[in-house]
Amino acid sequence: MKLVKPILIVLLFCLLTVLTQIGGLVYIISISFHKWVNKTIKNKYYRQLTIFAIFVFLYCFSTFVVVPPLARLWGRVPLPIAETNHLRPLNQLTCLFNRNYVRPQLKQATYTVASEINKRYPGSTLNYLDASFPFINGFPLMPHLSHNDGKKLDLAFFYIDNKTGLRTDKAPSPIGYGISEKPRTGEINTTQTCLIKGYWQYSFLTQIVPQGNKVNFTFDSVRTKDLVNLFAAQNAINKIFIEPHLKTRLKITTPKIRFHGCRAVRHDDHIHVQL
Repeated sequence: MKLVKPILIVLLFCLLTVLTQIGGLVYIISISFHKWVNKTIKNKYYRQLTIFAIFVFLYCFSTFVVVPPLARLWGRVPLPIAETNHLRPLNQLTCLFNRNYVRPQLKQATYTVASEINKRYPGSTLNYLDASFPFINGFPLMPHLSHNDGKKLDLAFFYIDNKTGLRTDKAPSPIGYGISEKPRTGEINTTQTCLIKGYWQYSFLTQIVPQGNKVNFTFDSVRTKDLVNLFAAQNAINKIFIEPHLKTRLKITTPKIRFHGCRAVRHDDHIHVQL
């Protein structure tokens, strides 16, 4: 039984590190307060609540106050937590988990594109998804293969609200991934090709993300096409990933679009751009 607690600490440290990069370290620091809490608070329930509150405070303080200036030493800056220059996270957990860090050049390019989209389609806001963690080149941002250096960023597609028939900045998936604009009959079906080759993970997210909200949205091909072309026009952007059938359907001709390969996941639910 004496081994159970250390094992749980190690497992929790690993889990928090994988999810947030800094969470494991913050957890270890918070443990140093446990002895004081146990001596000071007699009620078991309040002790556990206090221990949890200490971790939450330390984590939030680190995430929003300590990490941003330190990340600049690694050449990374955070994307905005709230809407700024017509750019925002689709899900606030992206910021809470420190998955919103990019190189300054990528941030500026994204701001430029978001502002131009808003000029062309007043009221439109660009939703970003996963970027990178704040520190250490090569540190993996699971489950992505390449989001490990601040040079990559995923962005949500644009959609039309089927209830109103109007453009919306909402998305059918709460995380921006997993609800795809699938290939139509006669279009290139990379998904099927990759599955035949044994790459089971290629469509994995579509199997675990609930699909019920998809009927409420229609893929906005006009704004999404402009989004891709605007990023392609940015000198800082070197590569763009989008599923081949959408490249063909939207008649996008920029040479910056590359195929991401079957070892990744499908890109007909989001756009990937990188320096």
